[in-house]
Amino acid sequence: MWHDLFVQQIPWVEKILRTVLVYALLALVFRFTGKRGLANLNTFDFIVIFLLSNVVQNAVIGNDNSLIGGVIGAVTLVLVNAGLNRLIAVNRHAARLFEGHATAVIKNGHVVRKAVRRLGMRPSELDHAVRMQNGDDIAQVEKGSLEPGGQLVLTLKPEEQGATKADIEKLNAQLSRIETLLAAHR
Repeated sequence: MWHDLFVQQIPWVEKILRTVLVYALLALVFRFTGKRGLANLNTFDFIVIFLLSNVVQNAVIGNDNSLIGGVIGAVTLVLVNAGLNRLIAVNRHAARLFEGHATAVIKNGHVVRKAVRRLGMRPSELDHAVRMQNGDDIAQVEKGSLEPGGQLVLTLKPEEQGATKADIEKLNAQLSRIETLLAAHR
């Protein structure tokens, strides 16, 4: 039993190489299949993720069921991911390469159907995003884009945006001036 826990069945260099290669492959697959963020995953996306982890398990660990082998694979995954995240944070070319760019899905109140179809987005996702950003209808949106991380960012048309505290203070100041002028003319 103790032997199986600590003695690796494959060399640690092979374990690291397998882990990095599987990580790279999955990163490419996800990079080219869509931009959905974790918050936007549906039931089918979760099923794919759970099954994918089982499908690639042997590619990562090979025939090695040792504790040390699992630790090497896990540490390699975490380090590669942390390194890649840091690279993306400091290098815009790496960010563009690994994450892509924003895709316009709404322009001047109209859905960009070709982009939405290519991204596999449902109309209900767009409607939900509009409501979350205090809009009532897609026609109120000046522009909307799906960001590389999967967030749907919308900008309402200026006439559709809610008043800010600064707007209200400005109106109150104007109203006070008008009231002062009216009182002076009485």
